[in-house]
Amino acid sequence: MKKVCHLTSVHPPFDIRIFHKECKTLCQAGYQVVLIAPHDQDEEVDGVRIRALRKAKSRFKRMTQTVWGAYKESINQEADTFHFHDIELLPVGLLLKLRGKRVIYDVHEDYSQALLSREWIPSWLRHMVSRMVVCGEWLGAKYFDGVVVATPHIARRFPTMKTVTVQNFPFLNQSIRNPIIPYQQREKIVAYVGVVSALRGAKEMVKAMALLPDRLDVRLKIAGIFSPGGLEGEVKNLPGGDWVDFLGWQRHKETMAMLGEARIGLVVFRPVPNHTEAQPNKLFEYMSAGIPVIASDFLLWRRIVGETQCGLLVDPLNPKAIAEAIQWLLEHPAEAEVMGKRGQKAIREHYNWDVEAQKLLTLYERILGQR
Repeated sequence: MKKVCHLTSVHPPFDIRIFHKECKTLCQAGYQVVLIAPHDQDEEVDGVRIRALRKAKSRFKRMTQTVWGAYKESINQEADTFHFHDIELLPVGLLLKLRGKRVIYDVHEDYSQALLSREWIPSWLRHMVSRMVVCGEWLGAKYFDGVVVATPHIARRFPTMKTVTVQNFPFLNQSIRNPIIPYQQREKIVAYVGVVSALRGAKEMVKAMALLPDRLDVRLKIAGIFSPGGLEGEVKNLPGGDWVDFLGWQRHKETMAMLGEARIGLVVFRPVPNHTEAQPNKLFEYMSAGIPVIASDFLLWRRIVGETQCGLLVDPLNPKAIAEAIQWLLEHPAEAEVMGKRGQKAIREHYNWDVEAQKLLTLYERILGQR
């Protein structure tokens, strides 16, 4: 049995892409899978052995102590392949290559663009850091055995022969489950899942709630963690905060249950370079759950949402536009339900994990078949 070791210093152990999709897919295909991640304890879940890293109390400690801890734990594993998921683990990947290991770099987002809008980096330093990342990824791509990217846009930055695009599409079986509650009998709940940040529209979503008529009696449920943590108090005190339930981080099963009770899914990211070409997991999870989406009017998302006709596109910087879209969908439940069914149909026919999983397995077979 071939042994695979996945590493992350940033993501929680039960991250959708890392644990539920990639690690479990490999485990089901017969690989022995170890996941090194920040966690409270070592444990085995669904056949995946989790090796816990101490959770860092600051970003600096995470980028130093946690990264070093991930490297030390990885060399104890004696795996056939190492698969890492964070830009800050690039040095770990290179050190593993120097030890003669097979290494795969999983690129979840366009980091060179993402860093240009990271508020924790001083504005005068962002372009320099972005260029350093470009150089680091270029160097790594020369030596790594494979590169897995989350979107076709990211793939253009890496060598074609080494790169496989494995997109964040939902599991096919999620799109064919019966809804928990028939759509038009559900309470008026609008849902958002994932990291809660200013760049991902946290303030605009909450402000939009204050602009809705009281007669609609609608609530926004947010399932995710705040980034940075200090944003939580600011967002809760915004106009509209009284109509929002902040649920904190939820496991995947709990998230899908919440979507099965919601009427609408929100994904109103701000138009920064890293977002306009992104394919966020939550967009496809909303479609899989059979609920209409309200999404930012980006060119790529216009092709997905507009051509599928599974929701409405809005200016993500305009809370009034978001509120108007919510109101229209709530006041036209029959049309909203049809939109949700169109999204679910698109998942069954095009946007599902079954095809993407095979791409991942093919890459592993190629790498592990090399001498």
